[in-house]
Amino acid sequence: MRRHDTTDFAGSTAVGAFVAFVLLALTVKGRGGTPLFGDEALLGWSVAHRPAVAVATARAVTYTGTGLVPYLLTALAGLLMGRTVRQRALATAACLACLAAGQAVRYGVMSLAARPRPATRDWVTHASGWSFPSGHTTTAAITAGLLALAVLARASHGRSLLLAVVLGWGVLVGLTRVYLGVHWFSDVLGGWLLALCWLSLCTYAAARLSRRANAEPSEPVSTSTS
Repeated sequence: MRRHDTTDFAGSTAVGAFVAFVLLALTVKGRGGTPLFGDEALLGWSVAHRPAVAVATARAVTYTGTGLVPYLLTALAGLLMGRTVRQRALATAACLACLAAGQAVRYGVMSLAARPRPATRDWVTHASGWSFPSGHTTTAAITAGLLALAVLARASHGRSLLLAVVLGWGVLVGLTRVYLGVHWFSDVLGGWLLALCWLSLCTYAAARLSRRANAEPSEPVSTSTS
């Protein structure tokens, strides 16, 4: 995809995801944080289907969505995006900044929404803080998106498989939050929308800066005297 097309696509996606996220957040806040349509049904199904192996697997997956793992994967994405040492250093710094800033934005939104989590009797893992949007989901989705961009930029073989693995991981982390009882599905949906908006916005900014940096300087206008 050409840089100009990338900029337009990222900008449009950021706007669309932002509108969808704001509407969801306003709905959550307007209803006082109570469950939305389908939230209780999905949580109820999760509570009723928890064999020991599935719970252990869900815990293992959910732990990869927080802490050091997302930052290591984000750094890997930056290293893969660049060709030269300088490009890799800049891309790694940009990717890490994207993730860290995205987490800060998510924390601010979470504090404003102040949505309670599901009842603790349904939890089978540790959780803290407010519920909307899901922190693990947002972090994993941003990380998965950055890895997907790296795959699109550099992978020449097995691209489809790599994208499926990376994006599948990002989705699964979010779903485990519902399965383990610590989030409503609308929290997870909010995390996905926020991550999509933030990642698209960062991609838009990076594409604009890259286009400006690579633009050829205009030739000076020559003047002649008679």
